[in-house]
Amino acid sequence: MGPTMHDVARVAGVSVKTVSNVVNEYQHVKAGTRSRVLAAIDELGYRPNLTARGLRSGRTGVIRLAVPDIRQNYFAELADEIIRAADRRGLGVLVQQTGGDRERELEILAGRSLQMTDGLLFSPERLGQEDRDLLDVPFPLVLLGERIFGGPTDHVTMHNISSASAAVQHLVEVGRRRIAVLGAHPDGRETLRSSDLRVRGYRQALDAAGIPYDPDLVRVTAPWHRENGAHAMRLLLRAGVEFDAVFALNDTLALGALRALGEAGVAVPEDVAVIGFDNIDEAHFAVPSLSSVDPGRAKIAGIAVDLLVERIEEKGERRPPRRIKPDFGIVRRESTGFPQPRDVRLDDSSGTALS
Repeated sequence: MGPTMHDVARVAGVSVKTVSNVVNEYQHVKAGTRSRVLAAIDELGYRPNLTARGLRSGRTGVIRLAVPDIRQNYFAELADEIIRAADRRGLGVLVQQTGGDRERELEILAGRSLQMTDGLLFSPERLGQEDRDLLDVPFPLVLLGERIFGGPTDHVTMHNISSASAAVQHLVEVGRRRIAVLGAHPDGRETLRSSDLRVRGYRQALDAAGIPYDPDLVRVTAPWHRENGAHAMRLLLRAGVEFDAVFALNDTLALGALRALGEAGVAVPEDVAVIGFDNIDEAHFAVPSLSSVDPGRAKIAGIAVDLLVERIEEKGERRPPRRIKPDFGIVRRESTGFPQPRDVRLDDSSGTALS
């Protein structure tokens, strides 16, 4: 048995009712008394009974985050940022991995796994635009990602098209013309997936630079893991297609590509410049360090948690759904010829550098 509320009361020299008032954040407790109770809680390692607390207040102080694949660094680092943002609001986070499985995602929206949580942050991978009515759920929900737009819930996403275009524009600015892209989706249909939106940005940047589109430079790669990035790069090298730059649709693909280029004796950035997407922590420590799109992950996490808390606390008539896209940036590192990291912030639409 762990420490109980009675143990906390004994150590703090107060009544069990006072401990309960502190645990349940009752406002009318003297500061000195509250400090003694909190000190006793820390000393004993007491953890409140969330079930009982939830029955009394209607809330658990816990939210749920559902993402496709924690193995992908972006989602692991996003989860870390969300946990930090939730902690600042006094909330715990339960993280659930769907594995990109449609049935699991449908189960989440059905609410079967949401017991003892107050709301859901949800990044689907297999649901699509045709499923947006399924987001009309009876619990607080904030959508993440790029699979569904125009639904009935708050949505925090990123500037996939304009940020991808800015990444390719950066490659053009350092003198590259034959730019390969790694990470196109295997089915070839243009949808609202991240891969399709980023390929669209790639093509827009080529058009703006007057560079002809070459389908041989667009490499299908899924899922977006390191080994697949390395495999795609090896196939591109064997194909004998001329290229002097690579835009990988996420950083893990880019890291795999760097490995394959190194194995083949191709110098980066002298022979081939490489830029990724997501600005994961590992990009800074790659050899060479990896230039990348910073999609504003920390802001995405903070905004998503804030929106969910607002929905949890909402009383009366619900406000209309909101869609928010934080600013993005290009982080220039050694893989595109910059010895020292340089973070250039860009605006939301045009990709123009801000002062």
